[in-house]
Amino acid sequence: MLRPPADGHRGALVWRWTGDLLALSSAAVGGGLSRPSWALNIGVPLDYDRTDLAAHAAEVAEAYGLAGGGVALFTAADVTRARRRTCAGVAVDATVGVTKPTWASDPSGGWEPWTAGTINLVVQVPVGLGPGAAVNAVITATEAKAQALRELGVPGTGTASDAIVVVWPAAAPAEAFAGPRSLWGARIAQAAHAAVRSGIEPPGA
Repeated sequence: MLRPPADGHRGALVWRWTGDLLALSSAAVGGGLSRPSWALNIGVPLDYDRTDLAAHAAEVAEAYGLAGGGVALFTAADVTRARRRTCAGVAVDATVGVTKPTWASDPSGGWEPWTAGTINLVVQVPVGLGPGAAVNAVITATEAKAQALRELGVPGTGTASDAIVVVWPAAAPAEAFAGPRSLWGARIAQAAHAAVRSGIEPPGA
């Protein structure tokens, strides 16, 4: 659900979950393996310089009445241009901005201060994932993102601080695989690829 701009952010995307879910995430707040009740993708300015990210996320979560633990992403991309694509039960929401793409392995690169991520993915899978499959799912979605960027001529595999959240039901029987040639991995890849492409291509393309 898209929420309008308010004090401290440029709008936010909100996911609320009531079931017992597991998540694996690279998010700046709530990252790692967790049992989230909600997720936020918070739009921030290009010159965003707050370093107390957990406090900022808590402020936004409180304003929206979000209780329990959650995961928070930050992006300088326009959250009103979020794209959702689905494939056989998998849903991927993407906010995509590619003004500062980078290659994962770049000899000219180096350490830089944290900045707001510009490609964020929230991947919802309707089946359980074993530990290895959960990591596979993150890798598969990331590879699909990089494929979409390559196809559209973006000079990089992403931006320096992209983030991802993969969410699945905790009680469901656990799939052992989620690589791109597995049943559920292929669905994750197709949905992620389509969402990222849609976020880059001009409307109507």
